[in-house]
Amino acid sequence: MSPFKQPIQLCGTTLGEYRHICAFFRNTSEEYDVLIPFMREGLEQGQKAVYIGDPKLHQERLGLLSAAGVDVPAMEKAGQLELRGWDETYLRAGRFDEGEMLAFIPQMLESARERGFALTRMAGHGEWIADSWPGSADFLRYEIKLNQLIPKDGDVILCLYDLSKLGAGVIMDTLRSHPMVILGGVIQVNPFYVPPDEFLRELTERDARARFA
Repeated sequence: MSPFKQPIQLCGTTLGEYRHICAFFRNTSEEYDVLIPFMREGLEQGQKAVYIGDPKLHQERLGLLSAAGVDVPAMEKAGQLELRGWDETYLRAGRFDEGEMLAFIPQMLESARERGFALTRMAGHGEWIADSWPGSADFLRYEIKLNQLIPKDGDVILCLYDLSKLGAGVIMDTLRSHPMVILGGVIQVNPFYVPPDEFLRELTERDARARFA
């Protein structure tokens, strides 16, 4: 079987061609109900699992993976399980750099393949944008452009968002930039998804209107 045809289960559904997914949750319990089985399945199948989030919660998530039957020390030693803080990825040098992250993601996925991992499952938190970090206004463009970088039937990028920390406008834009959405533990094809070229044109027009307002 081709590595890009390996079945991937998420929220009880086998993923199809869309592999860029946003997951909205109201609390950590909802998040873990999605995240832990998703990561565990990939590790059991010899795939790589990468998690990017609040570094203060790393030990909690490692503990949950261990409780779910994952040999965390062995997986980390083999380079199969990798936890990174958003401070060392999205917010390197104390700001978000769209170009750096758009280069980092394909490099990370290619590096995993070179090390023998057929697929990578990456989960990353995005609600830090609510804290107005420098460059955070460019995060939406980054999310839109990821759709052009992720190969179909291949690696999965699961974008996690805490609804309690985001405004309605940010939530709607985020929703429109992902072809699949998880809400309340249910996954579905996103009827609000806007193709990258169309959405980027809309943002350019929106920015132009704001400058002349």
